[in-house]
Amino acid sequence: MCKEEGIRHREYCQLRRDIRGSKEHLIVGIDIAKKAHYAFFGTAVGKTLRKRLIFKNTHQGFQELVEYAGSLQARHKLPKAVFGLEPTGNYHKPLGSYLIENGHHLVLVSGEAAKSNRKLLDGRWDKHDTKYAANIADLISQGKCLFYEKPSLQIQELRDLLSLRRRFKREEHRIKMRIRNTLIAKHFPELDQYYERCESEGLAILRWCHDPRQIAGMEYEQFYQMVTSSKKGLAQEKRLRAIHKEAGQTIGLDVARSSKYEARILVGSLHQIRKAIKEIEGLMHEVSLFFPEYKYILTIPGFGPYISAVVLARIGDPHRFQNTSQLIKLAGYDLCADRSGQNSNQATPIISKKGNSELRYALYQAALVATSFNPNFKKYFHEKLSGRERERGIKTKMRVKMSAKLLVIAWTLMKKREPFNPAHVFINMKNFPSNPCQPNENERGLS
Repeated sequence: MCKEEGIRHREYCQLRRDIRGSKEHLIVGIDIAKKAHYAFFGTAVGKTLRKRLIFKNTHQGFQELVEYAGSLQARHKLPKAVFGLEPTGNYHKPLGSYLIENGHHLVLVSGEAAKSNRKLLDGRWDKHDTKYAANIADLISQGKCLFYEKPSLQIQELRDLLSLRRRFKREEHRIKMRIRNTLIAKHFPELDQYYERCESEGLAILRWCHDPRQIAGMEYEQFYQMVTSSKKGLAQEKRLRAIHKEAGQTIGLDVARSSKYEARILVGSLHQIRKAIKEIEGLMHEVSLFFPEYKYILTIPGFGPYISAVVLARIGDPHRFQNTSQLIKLAGYDLCADRSGQNSNQATPIISKKGNSELRYALYQAALVATSFNPNFKKYFHEKLSGRERERGIKTKMRVKMSAKLLVIAWTLMKKREPFNPAHVFINMKNFPSNPCQPNENERGLS
């Protein structure tokens, strides 16, 4: 952790210890919006100093907020001030950056905590900008706030690229579903059974000869040359002959010019999006090479460039985590259960899924690859399954546990800057708990 972030983190920990009942802190709760923000000023003992200050989302507005907070500190003899806000899209980031760069203490309030606490202020759920700012200040006065991380420029760039890739992947999926569920289902439903096995050929059919009746009017050799550029074996030959035959007996509707135009546009858009995704992944790799830890993460079985970039972006500085419990919560792999009443001992814990979903997905894919192809992980995985093969969902549960272990391994390699060594890992795994946050008796409940 860099020096400035380390200082800010120590100040945050001290704030959590001292804020309840403090007579030294001015608390500024801020409700974030797009054009203007609402601020509430109060103390940790519940005294309201000003209910509402509206300031614009500009440099002048930020100065107005800071100057007014300073005047209240001087007037009420409050030597310390803490600003708090709830993350709202990207609208909070300029204000957060401004406050940190100017040396002010800033914390976050989670949306779930704000939603739950809002009902306790006056017994109503009603959400109002002024009340919401007071709600945020109330949570800070209770110490129910989070550390505001300000990552390095490279980590932020990597996170932005991951976010961009995620949006493009969603768009890719949307176009694929539109092609299958609209064009193919309406005009050539017989093609759908072959589409997953020959997507490239299916896209070529849609682009060049979408009308199945036009396909039926062609000679097979002409159709073959139109939809494929290379021979890929007997399976391809059999598949294309079946499609050519089905085209003459299709139950699909007639293809109008509008459908042909739509098919051409969608196929072209899909190719462009896939090209953009490859370029984004190339940029991610270039940015990741800036970090010396990246090459060590790549040595872990199941970790490719994408998964390594996700882990690197989400962990950031490995020294900001003090134990594995904090790390497991980052991914949402920590166990939770409703242990209340007489049946509390029989409660089945499940993973909370409160952490970063992209990190959780990437780690599970890494665990799936490692336990399927790497000899060491494959052997360890089958040893853990021994005697429980008939238990429902056991393979998924064990791979989730393996995902948590891989995250801890990646974190350890980032801290020590060492390549993956299976001899060290599997010696330690004999005493490694089923989940780093829970004792072994909870092993059966992880799902």
